[in-house]
Amino acid sequence: MDKILAEVYLPAARTSYDVRIPGRIKMYQAAELTARLLGELAEGYFKPTGEEILCDRMSGLPYDINLTPEEIGLTDGARMLLI
Repeated sequence: MDKILAEVYLPAARTSYDVRIPGRIKMYQAAELTARLLGELAEGYFKPTGEEILCDRMSGLPYDINLTPEEIGLTDGARMLLI
């Protein structure tokens, strides 16, 4: 899997964004990249601090930051939460 298309909800902006996440990077790197991207897209509602994490949107549980999206089993259409 090269990249997955995920829906990432950003509570600070009260909106969701579709984001392509590389399947072979660690989740802490994915959170970093996603936070930077959403920081630009959120039009001032969100400023990344470098401490953001990606969580499962349904359960609210954080993903293991040391695993890749492939190892977690994420596929296209995954619904995440960036906090």
